[in-house]
Amino acid sequence: MTRAPRRRRTLLVLAATAALACTGVAASATTLDGSPRSDRSSRPLAGLRVLLSNDDSMQASKPSNADGLGLYEIRKALCAAGADVVAIAPWQVQSGKGTAVTNGGTLSLSHRPQPRAGYEKDCSGTRSGSPVYGVCLATGPCGPDSPSATPADTVKFALRGGLAARAGWKDGPDLVVTGINSGPNVSAQVNDSGTVGAAVAAVDEGVPAVALSSSGDASQRDFPVANYRAHARFAADFIAGLRERGLFTDRFALKVDYPDVSAGQKVKPPVWTRVGHGKKVWHAYEARTPDGDLFDIVPGVCDDKPASDCTETVENADSTALLDQGHIAVAPITADRTYGVRADGAGQRELARLKWYVEHEAPRS
Repeated sequence: MTRAPRRRRTLLVLAATAALACTGVAASATTLDGSPRSDRSSRPLAGLRVLLSNDDSMQASKPSNADGLGLYEIRKALCAAGADVVAIAPWQVQSGKGTAVTNGGTLSLSHRPQPRAGYEKDCSGTRSGSPVYGVCLATGPCGPDSPSATPADTVKFALRGGLAARAGWKDGPDLVVTGINSGPNVSAQVNDSGTVGAAVAAVDEGVPAVALSSSGDASQRDFPVANYRAHARFAADFIAGLRERGLFTDRFALKVDYPDVSAGQKVKPPVWTRVGHGKKVWHAYEARTPDGDLFDIVPGVCDDKPASDCTETVENADSTALLDQGHIAVAPITADRTYGVRADGAGQRELARLKWYVEHEAPRS
């Protein structure tokens, strides 16, 4: 895949940002209430090629909506804004896989019609046809029990030849979007997140990426369509704003977590955050048999743990903004895990411009 060198793309970002500042482009190119507007402004993502993946699969068959319904909601919103979207996602749920990859075997792609009524024609008329693929490990078609590719597998495969073969995108996509995940990805569990891991895989390959995650209902076991839909509409507007200002970057991925709105809660404006350290979700291991050979993996949530394990110590933490205050939480995620590494001058300027956009110009809900 041929892409412009990073320095060249950074200079293009700076030039585009300066030009837009001179022309006074409006802060948001779309609205969330469906009000009429001109063709030019109603399709702010026209011509944008988006690779879509997730860690929840492309099945969308569970009553809880935990297995990929968010993928179809963000696909719908992006196509409505004019983007050409190709989805290449894990065949089975791969939550918690982080940046894991598969080191051998054969990948199989299964192209299936939309699993739920109401999503069949969301992307009709796009140049690629906007297929939705599930990727498994098999030498034939994916079946109900086929082991799944990981989220990072799907992005790496797509960027290293899959999109060229299936969609004709020889130069790759302009943007990778991952999600919308069933449940927030904040604080200590960010490293576990396959949604975030897939976005990190994209920036590793030199492609800008945005990772989207939505809160569930009060139980965090069911994931209402209302939450996915609200997040999808916000995300399409948010991405349009990034595009308008030339703020796509491959220096880091942007993580965007959306609060629960399923009971009519009012969403607070997006804020620029840091990944917290407090434990909100974790894995416990409980012995099943007296001999200790079998252990059940039991997910835990903060309410079940002593306060000392749940206390957030990071200022401006993503979990605090999202879960305690009800804000849309945005945080940059870097692929460079070297302790103490900081962005260079150009990276710091990009961070500063993104922070300004999030806090002053991004959509409010």
